[in-house]
Amino acid sequence: MTNITAGRAEHDAVDSTYAWIRLAIAVITGTIGSAGMWSYIVALPTVQADFGILRAEASLPYTVVIIGFAFGGVIMGRFVDRFGIVWPAMGGAALIGLGFVAAGLAPEIWTLSAAHFVIGIGASATFGPIIADTSHWFRKRRGIAIAIASCGNYASGAVWPPIIQYFISTSGWRATHIGIGVFCGLAMVPLLLLMRRPSPVETVAVGAASAAHGSLRLAPNTLQVLLAIAGIGCCVAMSMPQVHIVAYCGDLGYGPARGAEMLSLMLGLGLISRVLSGSVADRIGGLATLLIGSALQAFALVLYLGFDGLTSLYVVSGLFGLFQGGIVAMYPVIVREYFPPREAAFRTGIALMFALFGMALGGWMSGAIFDLTGSYRAAFINGAVWNVLNIVIVGWLLLRSRSGIGGRLATA
Repeated sequence: MTNITAGRAEHDAVDSTYAWIRLAIAVITGTIGSAGMWSYIVALPTVQADFGILRAEASLPYTVVIIGFAFGGVIMGRFVDRFGIVWPAMGGAALIGLGFVAAGLAPEIWTLSAAHFVIGIGASATFGPIIADTSHWFRKRRGIAIAIASCGNYASGAVWPPIIQYFISTSGWRATHIGIGVFCGLAMVPLLLLMRRPSPVETVAVGAASAAHGSLRLAPNTLQVLLAIAGIGCCVAMSMPQVHIVAYCGDLGYGPARGAEMLSLMLGLGLISRVLSGSVADRIGGLATLLIGSALQAFALVLYLGFDGLTSLYVVSGLFGLFQGGIVAMYPVIVREYFPPREAAFRTGIALMFALFGMALGGWMSGAIFDLTGSYRAAFINGAVWNVLNIVIVGWLLLRSRSGIGGRLATA
């Protein structure tokens, strides 16, 4: 009787008012916890000048924070699948606070990079694991719920850069980093305590999940590898404007403040795109929605090659954000469509890990290309080429899915 009552309570919790309240808490937590994803983009020019180093070397802390974020997502995902979201995320909050304080005290670029690795691991708990946890609370509107949960990361990118730019210009980048660490560490704890209720993990078969979207006739691990490669491709492309727009505007003579505004605009419009993509995914599936977003992202990258005026850069950056905003959110949607629910956080962590590797690789690669060529033109072209790789893989998976409706996902 107790098990039946518990099962009914879990069923009633799905798609409930509490589920939507919990989703709102997840978004706020992600907005605070993802500060480390965007803080160094704004600080990069100042740190480069302070340490007197090349652009590629100055890009290393961003690359490292993404690597920490990527590996941390898999580790935290495994913990969340076993223990729930609260305690792994509490540990993440502590690491964020310590990492930012250490960054503010760093004497040189290598120490700064190590501090950002710690920040990345801590911040990872507020992205993939929280998205996977949220997915268990929704059934009818799972796609849009996942998309909204992932908005915390982009809301962070819209909110934090102007704030960080202001404090860097008034108080210096070191004091700014210490202040962010103290704020994040303290603000996240009460929010996480509101998420203590265990998630209602569904126990449906993989075949039942995949049948609604067609069969891929692939072993789960094969699909995971293909999603990993696709994620690298789309995110190498995505990283060029996101990581270097502030530095790019400085090189063009517009100043880092204009670049920070463009980044904020890009990510703010990305929030709209992310929610719309979730709604679309509920209708046509994650693969089809991912393909549309990837194709539009490639188009926006090409636009950067033809327009470098101040006004046109605002427009193109806005379009880029609007086109690519929903891409990363589709990987968790695809995971929930084709993998077992009880592996959601771990599988999502792996998919996002490789997408983040793409961001890290692209951030460093664009800086290296700039050092070699003296401009970002070749870096934009490089991003577009990587984007084609994503389009090819996702397009092939979609065609395979459409040709095998009604089948079942192969077992490993």
